[in-house]
Amino acid sequence: MKVLFIQPGSGDSYYCGNCFRDNLQALSLRKAGHEVIIMPLYLPLKRNTFQCDVPLFFPATTYYVEQKMFGNRKMPSWMKRMLGSETLLDLASSLSGTTSAEGMEGMTLSMISGEGLAFEDNVRMLIDWVKQTEKPDIIQLSTSLLLGIAKKLKQETEIPIVCSLQDEEVWIDSLKSEFIGKAWQSVLDNAQYVDHFITTSYYYRQIVERKLPQLGRVKVIYPGIDLKKYQTDEYPADPTIGFFYRMNKLDGLDILADAFVLLKKRDTIPNLKLRIGGGYMSPDKKLVRQVKRILAPYTADVVIEETYDMDEHADFYRKISVLSVPLRFKEGVGLYLCEAFAAGRPVVEPNTGSFAEIVGNAGLIYEPNDPQHLADALEKMLTDHHLFNQFKAHALTMAKERYDDRNVANELLKLYNELINN
Repeated sequence: MKVLFIQPGSGDSYYCGNCFRDNLQALSLRKAGHEVIIMPLYLPLKRNTFQCDVPLFFPATTYYVEQKMFGNRKMPSWMKRMLGSETLLDLASSLSGTTSAEGMEGMTLSMISGEGLAFEDNVRMLIDWVKQTEKPDIIQLSTSLLLGIAKKLKQETEIPIVCSLQDEEVWIDSLKSEFIGKAWQSVLDNAQYVDHFITTSYYYRQIVERKLPQLGRVKVIYPGIDLKKYQTDEYPADPTIGFFYRMNKLDGLDILADAFVLLKKRDTIPNLKLRIGGGYMSPDKKLVRQVKRILAPYTADVVIEETYDMDEHADFYRKISVLSVPLRFKEGVGLYLCEAFAAGRPVVEPNTGSFAEIVGNAGLIYEPNDPQHLADALEKMLTDHHLFNQFKAHALTMAKERYDDRNVANELLKLYNELINN
């Protein structure tokens, strides 16, 4: 089977959960023997693992300026070439990473609704490439924020389309207030061009059902990873708390830093260490400086991996005892949790979003999400060795039974075949 994944590129400079989820789904299908094409939008994918010989569509530098400055007028060809150059795209990648849609209302609405001259020009090139070059059996969109593409593809091809849903409300609800309703209505209007929606947790399916009760069926397919990449018998000599996600305020890095300081002052866990990874972008530099100030009294016990390297991604978990990412928002799934489980690392997470569902009995859930309660939960985990070993065993079982990438491939193929045969 030939499958085309269409997904936004993030620039590869930090650990983007949704991007990684899409790429792992694609890799699981490749491992199962199927042909998978990954088509990045906005910013290029440069990692060899996910690379494919596909042009970049909707280049971020060009499309943003088209939307902001030209409206219904054509952008000059020379300007398109200049803005779409590798140099400017690399610059955009280094500066990307906003978690707010403010200022991008026009682009967001255009991509969801499928309207506007700039959108029409860009989607025309994408559709021509799909029809003339690849002709996939099925197309999977990364997010409902791309439903305008689904609309145009469906109008010109008979290829079944699957669309992933995860954390769209984080982006849409950060639009200026007058655009939020329009965006959700556009999602609903163009949902008709998708043959089936999927998501990564029952928690997020409930979110979707409340937001968009008219959407129809949404299938839950848990994330899956290559367990062999994470399996290890290695554990650090000293108890080590790990944080692995983008280093920003939304992901709660400062909460964990404050909790670590509390634990060091209590001195109930001898030789306690902290390791931070996942990378960060320009908008996060202020928070990273703040975290360094918080941790300054204990710098000898802290390692901050300031650059994200996908080739060393799995190795991070071998260097920690327990993982904690105290998010300030309600996430549809935490892929880093599944990775920790595969390495036999239990987790400590706030009682928010999908965490109770995803963690199960492979870690501790605490509330409220503040440094004091996080420190209490981490202390309980790392001072009760019997409890820690129980969580470790459950983590390994959870990874094998629920988060194996073979399960993902089987579930996706089952859905794809149903849609193609129908």
